[in-house]
Amino acid sequence: MERWKQLGAFIGKHMAYFVPLCVATGVLLPGVFGPLKAIVPFIFAIMTFQGSLSNTFRQLVEVFRHPLKLLVILLIAEVFMPVLAYLLGTVFFGSNPNLVAGIVLEYSVPIAVISFMWVGIYEGDGPLCLASILVSTVISPVTIPLTLSVLLGASIHIDAMGMMTDMLFMIALPALAGIVVNELTHGWGRETLSPALSPASRFITIILITANSTSMSEYVLHMNLQRLEVALFILVFATSGFFWGLLAGRLMHGSQPLLATSSFCCGLRNISSGAVIAAQYFPGETVFPVMCGTLFQQILAATFGHVIEHLCAEDTEERERKVSVAKRLLRTKDQRQNG
Repeated sequence: MERWKQLGAFIGKHMAYFVPLCVATGVLLPGVFGPLKAIVPFIFAIMTFQGSLSNTFRQLVEVFRHPLKLLVILLIAEVFMPVLAYLLGTVFFGSNPNLVAGIVLEYSVPIAVISFMWVGIYEGDGPLCLASILVSTVISPVTIPLTLSVLLGASIHIDAMGMMTDMLFMIALPALAGIVVNELTHGWGRETLSPALSPASRFITIILITANSTSMSEYVLHMNLQRLEVALFILVFATSGFFWGLLAGRLMHGSQPLLATSSFCCGLRNISSGAVIAAQYFPGETVFPVMCGTLFQQILAATFGHVIEHLCAEDTEERERKVSVAKRLLRTKDQRQNG
């Protein structure tokens, strides 16, 4: 069992190296790994269950009782990012409304379920992340059409029942099951079962990233100048999403749990739902900006995970330094008084 846990720790520690390899493998071998997309909902369910084993109903309720952090994350993800995407997309690609529509659509979809996995790896706030995913998904049948109507003048109808069904089986039921197991076993789920399942969760995450990357194979292998420009734009803009979340966590004076959760929830999007909407309601050209996030999101998540660890390590060192200085001053003062 110890070796199994060490394997999970190794994968988590080296995700920054595994992720680019997974993306490249998926792009280059779509015929091999493409069929694995059929099990993606099952993979999400396992990840959510394992992550929820560390949570309690009381923690989840506390998020909604004191919703400031949740509201900040949702405002950045569901309002600020789509508006910024529209403004910058218009500046750089205003002559092609299809590309602008794709850029806006990518950042109008809900927070990605996989953010729950990244939050777990980098010791984020699980209940806050779970609440953010649930709320953004529940409100998406309203927020997506509203955002596209206000910014683009586009009128679409979202399959609310389909999205709710996906949320039920990938997020809600697995999360409920994980919390119930933890509550009924008085912490055994958190202390024993979750660590035992964690390596499996991280291993199947590698499969998930590889399978999802196959969707971009056709575009990447037939890249042209315009697609390259769009891809570079999406790379920079996707990076900004993680940055805005990290900045918001800093402004709220958060430690690593809040910084990780805010950064991942603001940076990671449910691209598959955006691709479905793009294919159904917009010209084919719109799909490319939406799918571009598949190439960059997970690599950026791994990169920002290391950034967050570095920032928090510096904060810890600074606090320890200040405490050491304060203790030294107190000792000096005592010595003077006693002398």
